[in-house]
Amino acid sequence: MASDLHTAGVFEKLLEGWDGEEAVIRYDRDSGAWMFICVHSTVLGPAGGGTRLRVYETPADGLADAMRLSQAMTVKMAVADTERGGGKAVLAVPALPTGEARRALLLRYAELVTALGGTYRTAGDMNITPADLDVVAERCPWVYGTTAAGGNSGRGTARGVLHGIRASVEHAFGSPDISGRTVLVQGVGSVGQDLARDLRDEGARVLVADVDEEHARRVAAATGAEVVAAADAIGAECDVYSPCAVGGTLNVESISRLRCRIVAGSANNQLAEPADADRLREAGILYAPDYVVNAGGVIQLVGLEDRGLDAGELERHFARIGDTLRNLYRDADEQDITPAAAAERLAAERIAKAAVETTS
Repeated sequence: MASDLHTAGVFEKLLEGWDGEEAVIRYDRDSGAWMFICVHSTVLGPAGGGTRLRVYETPADGLADAMRLSQAMTVKMAVADTERGGGKAVLAVPALPTGEARRALLLRYAELVTALGGTYRTAGDMNITPADLDVVAERCPWVYGTTAAGGNSGRGTARGVLHGIRASVEHAFGSPDISGRTVLVQGVGSVGQDLARDLRDEGARVLVADVDEEHARRVAAATGAEVVAAADAIGAECDVYSPCAVGGTLNVESISRLRCRIVAGSANNQLAEPADADRLREAGILYAPDYVVNAGGVIQLVGLEDRGLDAGELERHFARIGDTLRNLYRDADEQDITPAAAAERLAAERIAKAAVETTS
C-alpha cells in the first residue's frame, strides 16, 4: 500500500507541471503493465500519436515519456498542418510480452483507447508493429498503420527526413545538393535503412552505426554504406549527423563531441533538455527540430487513411517538410533564436488561431 501511494504521489507531481488536456492511467494487473494515454491538445483536431511498448526503470518514467512525447506530437501536428492534435500512449511493461500474453494486453489497451471515444487515435511506435495494431483494431476503430492500411509509416518518415536534410544542407552550405556530402545515420531500423538507401541514391557518402553491429554490416552491404562502431558514432566526422534510434542522446556531454555541421534525424525527443538546442547553436551546429523533420510518418498515415492521397500527392506533402524547415531557419536567423524555438512559436500561433476560430 505504501508503494502504491508513493507511485500515485509521483504521478500527481508530474501531472501538476504538465499543460496537457487529459491523462488516462490504468494499471493492468494481469500483465503488471501500466497504461498511460496522454492527450496533450485537441484544438486542431483529434489527438494522434503512436503507442510505445517499453520497459522503464519506474512507472513514473513511462508517464513522463508519454507526457513529453504527446507535447512534441502537438507541435509536430501543428507545424505539419495535419489538422490533428497531439497525443501519445505508453505501455510500461516489466518485460516485453510475447504470444498470447501480448495479444491479451493489446486487446485490453484497445478497449481503453475506445473508451476515449475518438479523442485519441493511435498508431505504432517503439516495439509496436503493424501486426500489433491489427490486434488493437479488433476492438478499437481509431487505429492508424494496420497491415490492411499499408502498415509501417517508416517509409514516409524516411522521405520526410531526406527532404529535411536537403533543406538543412542548403541553409548550411548554400545548395540542397547532397551528392558528395557525408551523412552518418545512427540507428538503422526501418527508417534508418530506407534513409541510408535514399541518401546513397542521391550520391551522398553514407555512414551507418547501430548497437547491433551485425545488422549494421548487413545494411551497409545492401546500401553501399560504411560501418562506424556504435560507440564512435557521436564523434565521427561528417556533414550531417542523423540520429534515427532512441531519443535523449544529445546532451551537454555528447554535443561537445559532435563533429558535424547539421543534426537532422528521425528519432523522437533527441534533446535531453530544451537547453540543448541552444548548446547546438552555440557549437555552430544547425539543428533540424526532430518533431519537424520526422513528421513524414504522420503525414503518410493521415494522408493515406483519412485523405486518400496517392503516391505523388504524398511525396509533395513530404517535400513540404523541407519548405517548412527553410522558413524556420530564416525566421530563426531573423529573430536570433534557435530553429526549435521558431518551430514552437509557429505551432503556438496555429493553435491559438484555431482556438480563436473555434470560440468565435
